[in-house]
Amino acid sequence: MKSIKLALVASGVMFALSGCISNGASENASTNVQSNTTSAKTAIVSELSNEQQLDVLVAQYYNESLTFKPINATYSGRSEFNDKFTPEISSKNRAKKASFYKKYQQRLAFIDKSQLTGQALLSYEILNRDLALKLEGMQFPTYMLPINQMAGSHNTFAGFGSGQSAQPFDTTEDYSNFIKRSEGFVAWLASVQRSMGEGLKQGISLPKPLAKKLQPQFAAHVVKRAEDSLFWGPIKNFPESFTSKQKEKITAQYRSLIMTQLVPAYKSMSDFLANEYIPNSRTTVGYSDLPNGKAWYEYQIKKNTTLSLSADEIHAIGLSEVSRILDEMKKVKQDVGFSGSLAEFFDHLRDSDEFYYNTPQELIAAYENVKQKIDSRVPLLFDIAPKAPYVVKAVEAYRAQSAAGASYAAPAPDGSRPGVFYINTFNLKAQPKFLLETLSIHEAAPGHHFQIALQQEIEGLPDFRKFGGYTVFAEGWALYAESLGKELGLFTDPYMWYGRLADEQLRAMRLVLDTGFHAKGWTRQQGIDYMLANSSMAKSDVIAEVERYIAWPGQALSYKLGEFKIKQLRDYAKKELGDKFDIKAFHTQILIDGALPMPILEEKIKRWVATQ
Repeated sequence: MKSIKLALVASGVMFALSGCISNGASENASTNVQSNTTSAKTAIVSELSNEQQLDVLVAQYYNESLTFKPINATYSGRSEFNDKFTPEISSKNRAKKASFYKKYQQRLAFIDKSQLTGQALLSYEILNRDLALKLEGMQFPTYMLPINQMAGSHNTFAGFGSGQSAQPFDTTEDYSNFIKRSEGFVAWLASVQRSMGEGLKQGISLPKPLAKKLQPQFAAHVVKRAEDSLFWGPIKNFPESFTSKQKEKITAQYRSLIMTQLVPAYKSMSDFLANEYIPNSRTTVGYSDLPNGKAWYEYQIKKNTTLSLSADEIHAIGLSEVSRILDEMKKVKQDVGFSGSLAEFFDHLRDSDEFYYNTPQELIAAYENVKQKIDSRVPLLFDIAPKAPYVVKAVEAYRAQSAAGASYAAPAPDGSRPGVFYINTFNLKAQPKFLLETLSIHEAAPGHHFQIALQQEIEGLPDFRKFGGYTVFAEGWALYAESLGKELGLFTDPYMWYGRLADEQLRAMRLVLDTGFHAKGWTRQQGIDYMLANSSMAKSDVIAEVERYIAWPGQALSYKLGEFKIKQLRDYAKKELGDKFDIKAFHTQILIDGALPMPILEEKIKRWVATQ
């Protein structure tokens, strides 16, 4: 970061001053002290350029934000937060967060945007937009829906405690840190229960089918013996450097932690869900059925897509895309010589054993093989690639039933842990062979792994951008990456091409279903029937997808809309540059500054084209 050493000389003073804006500590201060404060601030600001002031501000913004998200700190390699967990859900903590956002809005206003260029200009535009959006979102009672069957800090905590995630277990201090973090988790989980209980009273709850899927995630951790707990993993895998005495002490501590704190906390939450929450949860599924739900969903669209599109516009785009892709699928049916209808072709693809693997091991091995094939061809379209490698792994058993079919986890920033391309082996009939190439492109290279790992490796990128992101950028890029398959020499087999169409169809149907559920009154069954009629997806996979869209309003819109925008920008650059257009250079420009909101990405690409 340019001039950061100079800027940080003043950072401690500026940080202290900025804190006075929001915490009320200056209310009892004398007029003289306030005057001196203003003078000091003016003096400091005058010594720094606008870019240096921004360097200080964004560094402090990220550091302070970690107090609200200690989990993110661990993922980004910041060990000083490894003993802390997500703050309890409370009106006091929500007020703290609002004050935090307002404070940085006020500080940002002192910086002259017209004097910024390059990364500094992007950082200013991103932070300015993000702060306004976060404050806008605080009007909605999201805290009453803190977790769902798809995601939540409860699952992150379990992953950490297993010893197979970002939480380190290399020293005795690491083990002690997790015990302290567990105390924070127990307090947070109690606040989750209180908030969800409050939501029931306000008519704001998860739909009943989702609540039913959530409850087993807690019941799974209610064990009779500590040795049977997921959290016993670090005890099974002590570092060789530990002495017998150290192992004995830590083992006793973990036995007590599991049986006297964690198991009771999980049991309390499991019982609450089973006995109180599920019986009283709502029978409707859309956000439009919640108090102020229409505005809440419109916010979710804006938050997830970064675009100004209405639910009706998105729904219409989805219907058009579903129809187009169905026509492409009919061509594949003809190419492979299938004489029945398209619906019969879907049934054939769902039911024929030839399209599925017999064991989880075979499935994982197939993805490891296609990984080598794709990795060798990526340089055809890219001049850049992440230094960090990635591996293929099965989704852990404790979350497999509710997890997506595939997902990606970023590598450790220091290179100590590779990126992970997760494949869900829970239901082999939800993992057809024809998805091999397209799914690997999406989740790994040149999809999520390229974009996310590269973002972490960009020199000088502020941490709030290095470890932040936008669903529409990440998922839009991954779906766009799938569209590069033929240019990479893939999809030569008609069934593999069908796999690409099937994946694209999934994203097109999401536009229809997400808006259908949350803006048009669609039922869960209506969504299931629509997906089964327009794809060859397994029914179990369809149900998981439908319940995902119900749980995450707006998130599923990001894929197709993000892909559209990136393709639109590619077409624009190609038209403007003509023979000078270089696809490798274009891809570098999309990826080299990390994830950006789509309007900011568009302006950036247009500036780049103008310089060519």
